[in-house]
Amino acid sequence: MDTLTHFTLGAAVGELVLGKKVGNKALLWGAVGGVIPDLDYLVYPFLDTVSRLTVHRSFSHSITFLVLVAPLLGFLINKIYKGQFASWWDWTKLSFWSIFTHSLLDNFTSYGTQLFWPFSKYRIAWNSIFVIDPLYTVPFALCVLAVFFLRRGSKARRIINWTGIILSTSYLLFTLVNKQLVSSVFEKQLKKQNISYSRIFTMPTPFNNILWRGVAESQEGFWEGYYSWFDDNKNIQFRFTPKNYNLIAHLLSHPDIQKIKWMTRGFFTVTEKDGAIFINDMRYGRLNGWQQGNDEFIFAYKIVEPSPENGDGITFSQQRVRMQIKSHLMLFLFKRIMGNGQ
Repeated sequence: MDTLTHFTLGAAVGELVLGKKVGNKALLWGAVGGVIPDLDYLVYPFLDTVSRLTVHRSFSHSITFLVLVAPLLGFLINKIYKGQFASWWDWTKLSFWSIFTHSLLDNFTSYGTQLFWPFSKYRIAWNSIFVIDPLYTVPFALCVLAVFFLRRGSKARRIINWTGIILSTSYLLFTLVNKQLVSSVFEKQLKKQNISYSRIFTMPTPFNNILWRGVAESQEGFWEGYYSWFDDNKNIQFRFTPKNYNLIAHLLSHPDIQKIKWMTRGFFTVTEKDGAIFINDMRYGRLNGWQQGNDEFIFAYKIVEPSPENGDGITFSQQRVRMQIKSHLMLFLFKRIMGNGQ
């Protein structure tokens, strides 16, 4: 999830754990704990493209990291206040829960976390919420902001903080139920249209939980479609994208290709453009994919094969797409959210 969301959740958890005792200091340090796991971005300048994919949300989002860092952060906070206000154990508990809830929340997204690293490299990803969802964040943030201005230990402060936590948690649970319902619609449509597939991946589109994207894998490629709860009918139009793995047949066993395969859970395609080969992450699909004819993938990796210029090994270059939030693009998204009859 985005930084504001983690900041908000961490602050609310901090208030819940220690607010009655230390007031707004709990909000502050809870917010700090809530964003600490994402500091793994600091090592990005020292890593290649593929390593960045595997490092993000691995160690820093694991229980191992939590157990090591929470007592240390608790110790540092206690030192800053010279033992006043609360004990080392109090600050450690606040740090533990603010960091842990960060990782727990990220499990609801499509990128997921390696929560049990290094004992398991399995990435937990429930794919039920987009990384920025105003309906989750805005009411929650307003509650936390209100708490900041209320007297420590007051009943109103406690009620408002709990209101934010209950609303946000209820919404998360709703997204899990919603995902199951939407997935059922996709599965029925695939069957109705006689599309043979081995597995299906569903996730919400940007900033909402109403318009969903489904990707079904067949032997030859992937069938991609969109469905909104406001659609006039459930006749999903699927778009086929071939895998084209033959384009990299000589590279499929390469360690970096295997890492990308693991990271994408096998939902990737290969394309050729202007003589260059690209690996495309089908989990996130195309930029503005709900508009027909868009072929620009959000996450695409250009393969640079060995040559006298770049040495013996293959390298990867992530292709940057223009992700600016432009008014006309947001209008297209809103219209599609409101249904295929709009």
